[in-house]
Amino acid sequence: MTRSVYVTGVERGDGRQVVELGVMELLTRHVDRVGVFRPLAHDGPDPIFDLLRARYRLTQPAGTVVGLGHDEAAALQAEKGTDELVARLVARFHAVASDYEAVLVLGTDFADTGLPAELALNARLANEFGAAVLPVVGGYGQTGESVVAEVRNAHHAYASLGCEILAMIANRVQAPEARDAARTLTGHLPVPVSVLPEEPALSAPTVAQVRDTLGAEVLLGDPAGLSRDVRDFVFGGAHLPTFLPALTEGCLVITPGDRADLIIGSLAAHSAGSPALAGVLLTLAERPGPETMALAERLAPGTPLLAVPHGSFPTAAELFELQGKLTAATPRKAEVALGLFERHVDTPRLTERLSVVRSARVTPMMFEHELIERARAERRAVVLPEGTEERVLRAAEVLLRRDVCDLTLLGDPTAVRRRTAELGIDLPLLEDDELPDTAAATARVVDPQTSPLRERFAELYAKLRAPRGVTYELAYDVVADVSYFGTLMVREGLADGMVSGAAHSTAATIRPAFEVIKTKAEAGIVSSVFFMCLSDRVLAYGDCAVNPDPDAEQLANIAVQSAGTAAQFGVEPRIAMLSYSTGTSGSGAEVDKVRRATELVRSRRPDLLVEGPIQYDAAVDPSVAATKLPDSEVAGRATVLVFPDLNTGNNTYKAVQRSAGAVAVGPVLQGLRKPVNDLSRGALVSDIVNTVAITAIQAQSGRAPAGSRARAGKEARA
Repeated sequence: MTRSVYVTGVERGDGRQVVELGVMELLTRHVDRVGVFRPLAHDGPDPIFDLLRARYRLTQPAGTVVGLGHDEAAALQAEKGTDELVARLVARFHAVASDYEAVLVLGTDFADTGLPAELALNARLANEFGAAVLPVVGGYGQTGESVVAEVRNAHHAYASLGCEILAMIANRVQAPEARDAARTLTGHLPVPVSVLPEEPALSAPTVAQVRDTLGAEVLLGDPAGLSRDVRDFVFGGAHLPTFLPALTEGCLVITPGDRADLIIGSLAAHSAGSPALAGVLLTLAERPGPETMALAERLAPGTPLLAVPHGSFPTAAELFELQGKLTAATPRKAEVALGLFERHVDTPRLTERLSVVRSARVTPMMFEHELIERARAERRAVVLPEGTEERVLRAAEVLLRRDVCDLTLLGDPTAVRRRTAELGIDLPLLEDDELPDTAAATARVVDPQTSPLRERFAELYAKLRAPRGVTYELAYDVVADVSYFGTLMVREGLADGMVSGAAHSTAATIRPAFEVIKTKAEAGIVSSVFFMCLSDRVLAYGDCAVNPDPDAEQLANIAVQSAGTAAQFGVEPRIAMLSYSTGTSGSGAEVDKVRRATELVRSRRPDLLVEGPIQYDAAVDPSVAATKLPDSEVAGRATVLVFPDLNTGNNTYKAVQRSAGAVAVGPVLQGLRKPVNDLSRGALVSDIVNTVAITAIQAQSGRAPAGSRARAGKEARA
């Protein structure tokens, strides 16, 4: 039976889109097919559905999402009564629910709906749909006592109307009042209660939203700049020395277009990274001269420079009414919203109360969700050597927002801050003397060139590589390289793992690990595995990145390692040792190598299910397996596919990735004493996030965290 969640409220302005996004996140972690239904909708586009569809790759046709428009519903209710309205909506809901394992229902927004007794209508619809209710109470501008009273009243209202209440959430509560309200409400209602504090980054409009609201012309700026949040407005009228101290982080400077001094001064301050601006808005239809425009573009490339024909006063009147929105065009706000939801809602308990049955299928999204959740559950610290690389910084922003892990970025702190300012990335970095907040993920920048750790690492590296003739002087130069510095941080317990490769070769990432961290004694070889997320399952491919032509002994080690990695990430290992023949049907040196490797795996790990030599089709297709190896426990059901050489493995994973639309997560290195993972130089931001999460999970395996957030920063500045 479909399990549905009806997110509703008691009045407008509760910001429930954060909750709707968070509930969708929970549902998609457990089931493959999630539908969305909005019983009553306003005319025009539906931003939250567009966001859900884009973020969660929903295939649901947009025409099936809405039950009725508000005008149509009001007319129907007036003509034929509420019973007829409800009956029509119930029929349309069930038409959607029949196609999905779970449905997220988006209740009415209490904004100009023209419906009497709107709360009671939402309650009745939830009951008729068989959906559990999750009421959201808006707490913006209210005292803690008022929030507590509103939550209790809302619970009573929905309970008295016969609703099954899943949980209660108060949203947009000012931080001090949020803590007090949470303490007061805990244990005083028969359902879980969460209090979400007001998050300025969510209510802040983006520069693009400012542009659209004002109909502004974009004189300079790129899409990344237009996605920046506008946290404040600073109106320029004073002379530059008086004006500059008024600039604030994330502000939009508003000044007449003929004030070249304020325009250039603001952008120069932004370029220096103190503070990072959202952009500059020019009023009065004035345009700077070509020299000023050229200098502005060089000073702060990508930073938006907008122009409007109106004066400052009417412009301000429109801007002060502008609120940020969660839309498909603001994916960074979605990360902020999910981070807020996950920090303040007991998601394991809420998931348990959802009573959804986990799908037998494992989709790419479910696998990625599981990575994030497991990394968050036992937070570790990861070092990212490529501290000024755009994709790495964007991934770092996501990782911190979601509390996935603590981060150390390597590079010149000034350059890192300047780069984040240029990109408009909200990446709070701890200052040198600032202690971390252990309640939330944090990031710090360490410069290998100037860090006192450089001397310590040089002594250590010279000692380790002395048999190869490495002196202290040579080691001092080597360890200034970010890949070596990051690897030594991992070795010394100042970080739990490292991820690099977005701007470095595989060799540059792996070589320091071979020299400094070394191979596990029981592993015998370092290899790799890709998690191939197909539409209905996750497979592990090994080795597709490290060993060009492994012998039988090495191939057996790769198989055992790959099975262990698969099991660590929730994939039940059934190993297929791949070849161009199946069973005893072929012969030759390559087939014999695979046959010998299979025997070694069976002798060393009799607990593992392994089949080989076997062809790919017989390994994954039950119908082919029934013909070629009918009695095999692996054939047709293999989950770990071990390729005979790098040429075969690398080409196969790329062919499957491109042709079948699979998500390839990896390569994940295995066999090292501590986790170090490589990225493709074409890695997307999501690839980096996934790889960092995997690295953090690898670092969890039974060991206490390195505690690098405090210690690395302290030792780096000692």
